Amino acid sequence: MCGIIGYVGKEPAAPILLESLKRLEYRGYDSAGITVLNSTIETYKTVGRIADLEVVLPAEIIANVGIGHTRWATHGKPETRNAHPHLSSGVSVVHNGIIENYLELKERLIGLGYEFESDTDTEVIVHLLHYNMNNGGNSIDLLTAMRKTIRELEGSYAIASLCCNEPDSVVFARKDSPLVIGIGETGNYAASDVTAFLKHTKNVIYISDHEVGCIHPDAIRIYDLDGNLLEKPTEVIEWDLEAAEKSGYEHFMLKEIHEQPTSIQSTFAGKLMELEGTVKMDELYLNHEQIKHLRRATIVACGTSWNAGILGKYLFEKLAGIHTDIETASEFRYGNPVLCGEELTIAITQSGETADTLAAARSSKSYGCRTVAITNVVGSTITRESDSVIYTRAGPEIGVAATKTFTAQLITLYMLAIHMGRIRGVITADEAKNLIVNLKRLPGQIQRILSRKEKIKECAEQFADKRDYFFIGRYLNYPVALEGALKLKEISYIHAEGYAAGELKHGPLALITEETPVVAIATKGHTYDKILSNIKEVKARNAVVIAVANEDDKEIEKYADVVLRIPASHEMTSPVLSSVVLQLLAYYTALAKDCSIDKPRNLAKSVTVE
Repeated sequence: MCGIIGYVGKEPAAPILLESLKRLEYRGYDSAGITVLNSTIETYKTVGRIADLEVVLPAEIIANVGIGHTRWATHGKPETRNAHPHLSSGVSVVHNGIIENYLELKERLIGLGYEFESDTDTEVIVHLLHYNMNNGGNSIDLLTAMRKTIRELEGSYAIASLCCNEPDSVVFARKDSPLVIGIGETGNYAASDVTAFLKHTKNVIYISDHEVGCIHPDAIRIYDLDGNLLEKPTEVIEWDLEAAEKSGYEHFMLKEIHEQPTSIQSTFAGKLMELEGTVKMDELYLNHEQIKHLRRATIVACGTSWNAGILGKYLFEKLAGIHTDIETASEFRYGNPVLCGEELTIAITQSGETADTLAAARSSKSYGCRTVAITNVVGSTITRESDSVIYTRAGPEIGVAATKTFTAQLITLYMLAIHMGRIRGVITADEAKNLIVNLKRLPGQIQRILSRKEKIKECAEQFADKRDYFFIGRYLNYPVALEGALKLKEISYIHAEGYAAGELKHGPLALITEETPVVAIATKGHTYDKILSNIKEVKARNAVVIAVANEDDKEIEKYADVVLRIPASHEMTSPVLSSVVLQLLAYYTALAKDCSIDKPRNLAKSVTVE
């Protein structure tokens, strides 16, 4: 969740570190700091934004080596003393993750005479590094000390470290937190995310768990825990820095909402075989017999990806005839799932680094289940640990609130369900062709929604002062309601709840008043009459109803106070269109309230700690 950056090269380090930290801001943070190394270590850190850090920096810093960090508080309040980097007599460390045995290590280090200045778990790492470098009889280098240190750590970490005795290197290590190396012409980089150094290089090496190494100005060395030198492939990033910029939009979120016609097109490009009524899924390493004999599928995910997974459950059961469970990854890993080898686990994670989803996928593999990952990030941890990987091809998403990656996940789930349904004989070629045609129409239909967004903006501004919102939907529209509520609460800080509409009478109706707008996803389909009945229920309690409905639906105007339209579409694909409407509703509500849209409080883009 934090962002780390290390640089060693020929250029001044401080400007590169600051620029890189700004590109990592989207991950979420409450404080920031850097350490640079010339003849001595110089560390600067503060609570607040990168701009606040720049204020405390000297006008000119002469150094070509450094590490930097944006912190999202886990252990210790957002205070300057808890900000990274942390120091121990000439050693400096930045860390992303959680050290679970830090109290035990802290007590031991205090007994050895070390004094702690912060409340963080990270400070034990830097003191332990210093101890291991200097108290083994003979002094050892930082890399060797790092290998020794991480053997004593329990938990997750991506670590970058430097020390004054080794002025031309940054040492790193990784377990369960993302870390990638950038290979530049004038220096090398270690970072949480390629966006940190993408301006300087597209050539990267992904670091795997239990690997340590060091970057020098003209060399990179990576080792396993036993000290064996590893040969790691260099990969080239396909997208460029412009894709990670705002391109004239006021916020990344708005830009990414507008990119959905392209991201959806990219996700299904080359896969939809309309004439044959099939979907090409070459990356799925399951043969036809294995697919035919699947007894059950389990989808594991968190947050927005979990909402996508609920729709996936309906799709797999309807189109592929596979009993499907949807599990919250953070709960799944602590339960006692009943799984076997003829079952499939589908792990959905935008970043490919979500700690709970990774743990759930690993747990499933231990039962002999085949695993399929749906992710947006090439080379992420989930891609290396799953049997099959399906990329969403949405491009970089900088805004914390997921938009284009959510709809790309939905498209991937549609394609996977159609593919399996055809193989299992649940749907015919003609039925598949009809769905494929409607999937191909989505980019143009979304563009029509975007061209008429002023109506959504007016609605958002009308109700921006409300304290509570309800979102309701049935069947395929239930996960849309959940996602709409999540988006609104994430970025506007309005309390919002999503419900299966039929559940209103089982409790939630008690909270409905004239001050509670109710958003009803009322698109045409076999539950349309039922959602109209639910709208009547809330209208009887004087609630204002905002309906999301098809543009050719004239009936809905009799019941709803405001109607937000989507193009007429297939019942199965309409949730994608409704989701775009609710993304815009959340965005314009937050804009009216002057909220921090791209970096909402207390949230991070990639949840890499439990």
